[in-house]
Amino acid sequence: MQSGTTVPSSLRIPYPALCDLLAAALTKAGLSAACAATEARIMAEADLLGVPSHGIRMLPPLLTAMAEGRVNPSAHWQIERETLATSLLDCENGPGRASACHAMDDAVSRARHCGIGACLARRTTHWGRAHAYAARAAQQGMIGLCMTNAMPTMAAWGATRRIIGNNPIAIGIPQANPDTPLVLDIAMSQAAVGKVNTWKREERDVPPGWGLDAEGRPSQDAAAILAGAVLPFGGHKGAGLALMVELLTAALAGGAFGNEIVGSDRSGLDPDSCKLFIAIDPAAFGGRETLNARVESMLAYLATEAAPFVWPGQRGWAERDANLVAGVPVHLDIVRELAAAGVSLEAAG
Repeated sequence: MQSGTTVPSSLRIPYPALCDLLAAALTKAGLSAACAATEARIMAEADLLGVPSHGIRMLPPLLTAMAEGRVNPSAHWQIERETLATSLLDCENGPGRASACHAMDDAVSRARHCGIGACLARRTTHWGRAHAYAARAAQQGMIGLCMTNAMPTMAAWGATRRIIGNNPIAIGIPQANPDTPLVLDIAMSQAAVGKVNTWKREERDVPPGWGLDAEGRPSQDAAAILAGAVLPFGGHKGAGLALMVELLTAALAGGAFGNEIVGSDRSGLDPDSCKLFIAIDPAAFGGRETLNARVESMLAYLATEAAPFVWPGQRGWAERDANLVAGVPVHLDIVRELAAAGVSLEAAG
């Protein structure tokens, strides 16, 4: 090797080719072609938008869970109860991304008729990234909200071990360009568990306040935090929001709390978790054009008052546009993990 040569840490794969490879693996594992295509697209989209912690690295565990019967590849979505504006949906622990897309589309459809729509989905599995579903509603001109409960990963209220999930929330707001809505996607922890995993893979020390080790001591070692617990953002604020999400999902659906989920599956798959999807039609309130104009006005104001100002989701859409041209970057560790699961990315790079 010549002096000064840099060894690449990632492989770039065209987004359509990446989606096709993932869909083929999922179809081979037993999913229908339509379900596999949705799972693959949402999974690869996280990497496309620069969030590999919630992207294709989740494929091998999903394939294992399907083979072991912990994810039901033949699940059907069944509406158990409904009104014009609401539905309670049983997802039968099918693939989480496809289930979440179906549930958000159900909420959007109801909002078109009623001004607001809500779908509460129970018996779901891990959905990847909340961003995808809030953005899905916003790209259809709706305000979208979604949230889920999850297995405990977070210490709170003075506890020194995991007692509650970091229960993410996402909010999507449309703007004049429907392709780039504002999307806030936050876990209730200071940093998502997947992000800690990414820092571990990159051998980086995490900032203070992200988590505790297995002995309940503050740590900046990503591996130690993964063996211990993450901490809520804002102390009681993040902890309180995590509890409210638990109640707005599992309690409202009569489903499993995070501490009950982990009793049967500790993998992070989150079978039997519950998710709430809400869509709001701006036309039923101030109007879509009014909302677009006011969003533009607020963003213009903030851009003049703060530098640099980046609105929620802006960086991800910029990454998407760049990666659609250059290819989706996939860390070589993830390439190897996929290869071990029988999915080779080398030929597509």
